[in-house]
Order: sequence, then structure tokens, then C-alpha cells
Amino acid sequence: MTAPAGPPAARTLAFVESPVQLLNVLEWAYAETCDSAPEGGVPAPRDGEPAPRPLRDGIPRQPRDHGREHDSGAPLRPPDTDLVIVVLAPHDPMTRGQLRRMAELARDQGHRVRWEDARGGPGAPVHTIRGLAGPLRKAHRVVIGDPFSRYVQLLLTITRAPELVVVDDGTATMEFIAQLARGERLVRWHRRGSHGARDLAFAPVSASARRRLTPNDRRSVAVFTSFASVVSAASATAVPALAPPPGVVVSANTFAWTRATFGPPRLTRGTDLVGTSLVETGVVDPDRYLAAVAALARSHGATRYFAHRRESADKLRRVRDLTGLEVVRPELPLEIVARRGPIGRTVLSFPSTVVHTLPLALAGTGVSVAVCDIDPIWLSAGASPRARGFLSEVTETAPDVRRLPVMPMTAP
Repeated sequence: MTAPAGPPAARTLAFVESPVQLLNVLEWAYAETCDSAPEGGVPAPRDGEPAPRPLRDGIPRQPRDHGREHDSGAPLRPPDTDLVIVVLAPHDPMTRGQLRRMAELARDQGHRVRWEDARGGPGAPVHTIRGLAGPLRKAHRVVIGDPFSRYVQLLLTITRAPELVVVDDGTATMEFIAQLARGERLVRWHRRGSHGARDLAFAPVSASARRRLTPNDRRSVAVFTSFASVVSAASATAVPALAPPPGVVVSANTFAWTRATFGPPRLTRGTDLVGTSLVETGVVDPDRYLAAVAALARSHGATRYFAHRRESADKLRRVRDLTGLEVVRPELPLEIVARRGPIGRTVLSFPSTVVHTLPLALAGTGVSVAVCDIDPIWLSAGASPRARGFLSEVTETAPDVRRLPVMPMTAP
């Protein structure tokens, strides 16, 4: 029996494990194409002036004939045919569902996508890594969505690519840049130190990945991020906490592909509230979170709650029963869902990635994004020492949002 073929040889390999990472790879590929477009090609869309695509079942479809005119009257640029997007699929059903929808969008844009059930059983990691080793060694450029992922760190030890690109995986990108600049080991902000023998055994791999993510005369490292303005401001003011290490090139993710492909959205008269996974990651106490959601919804007249893909079904039932909010489980990242609409004229959120990304994706639409700070008393007993400062950092560095006071609460 012939072994399954690995991904086709490609100059660029991108590795993603979440829907948001895949979205940001599409944004990066679009930006790369815009930058390399010949004179007379399609410029990046201006705020509020999207170039619509044909729709089927509510999902834009880019015509397969890339030389044909689209609705804006300008010729479509061909995608980077030398890019293969490798999906390292997780177990979580909600994440897998969103990833499949995003993979469908990527294919409709002309990109090659390979789905890997990288966690499908005891032998799956070995099989996956063996199948990717050859393409990794041949790739000139490797794009990753999560530098904290053990899977990705292991793959980084194989590649000799002279170009590495990190695309956003949410607010964790800020922590990655800070840890890289300080020469620290790569640890997610919400984790409380070492978890024992497994961490110690993996430490050499993590250290090797960190070295590969440090630029030198043989390798360039770039970060494509919606936090570019934050990083730029930190560099200009010599704030070491967020300034990238020397040699790391930072470019801005403005969500140009999302704005060009979706919307503009129809706006409702209501207010929408965005959920977070702070309870699931052990940062915020569940009862405190529910009370804060209820208080925020009550004081601002929110009608819908957009659930984070990691929120548990039991928690969402409690949100619905306590607040009367309509709980929405998005099939795509919120940036796309909001851009497609309908969306409230005001979107409320606790400190999270969306307070940085939604203002970019919804630029020119008239939607206002507001963020409610996390009161330190909401933090769980198991929250990491870094949690309070990191969440404040997320809020304080968001440039285009309205800050709300901490909500007074009653017990749920």
C-alpha cells in the first residue's frame, strides 16, 4: 500500500492551529501580493471602500479566473501559488468547525490547504512530523501562527528556511515579542511556570525554537501583526516591554483582505457583547465573570453575546439564563462575522484581541468598540502573576476603543 503523499513542495509553508491564525495568514498573503503587485494592480482597499466578491451561502467566492474583472472594475491579482497552508487540527470541535470553514475560504481564494489530523491518536504526531520534514527542509520561508505551540516549536527545529514569519495569534503576539526581546523562554502569559517533567523534557526544543526565531546573518524574522502601532510606539519611546529585538521586522496587519472581501455590514440599533475564554484559561473566576457580563449587558442594553470558540456549553447556558442575551456561536472569526453583519452599532468586550482587531476590520463602518477593564478581584486563585498586568496592557494599548469603568456587580 502506498503511503499518503505529503504536502506538495512549496517555497512557503504556513502552519496554523486556529481559525484566527488562518485568517491572519490570508491577510499576510494578501498584503504580500499587494506589495509585489505590478503597477496598475489592485491597491489595498481604503477604509470604508471594500471590493465585494460574489456570494454563495453568505460566503464570498473569488472567481477562479483571476484575470477577470471583479465588481470594483480592477483585475484580480493571482494568489501566491507557492504557498501551502498546513492546518494542524486540534481536538476541540468548535475550533475544528471554524477551521474547516476558514480552509474553505482559503481554497476559494486560490490557496492550497493541507489538513493534518496532527492530534488524531498516539501515532499522529510522529506521522505528521515525518510527512512534513521533507517540505520543511525545502521551504524557503516558513510562516507560523503560534510560536508558543509545542507542535510548531518542534517543526521549527527541522526547518533551515532563511525567512521566518510570525503572524498574529491574538494578544499573545505582544508577549511573544517581549519574551523574545528579553531572551526568555516562550511561555504563554496565563500559565503559572513549569508543569513538571514534561516541561523539563521539552525545554531543549523550546530553547532551540527561540533561537531560530531570533534573526541573524543567515535568517530573517518578521512579525505581521495588528499590534504594529503598539510595537512601533514602544520602540519610539524605548519601552523595552513591547519593543522587538534588533533585526525583527514588524509590519502592520490592517485587515485589508477582510475589508476587501466582506461587507460593509448592516448595522443594528442594538449593542453586542463579545465573550472571552478567560474563565476557560483559569484567569477569571466563573461567577465573577457571569456577574460582570450581566452588569455590562444591563447597563448598556446589550442583546447578543458572541461566544468565544473555547467557551463551554455549560457556561454559555448560564450566560443565557442569567442575562437573557441571545448567545451566538460564530462559524468564523469574529472579524469576518462582524464585517459580514449584521452587527450592533456598539460592540462591548473585555480585554481581548478583538479590542485591537475589530476597529481595524470595521474601519469606516461607524461601529464603536468599547472595552470594560477586568477588576483584579475577578481574577481566580489560580491566575498567573502576569495576568493582571497583561490584561491592563491589552486595554491600555488599544488605540481606537472607548474605555468603560469596571462594572459594579451583584452575585449571579
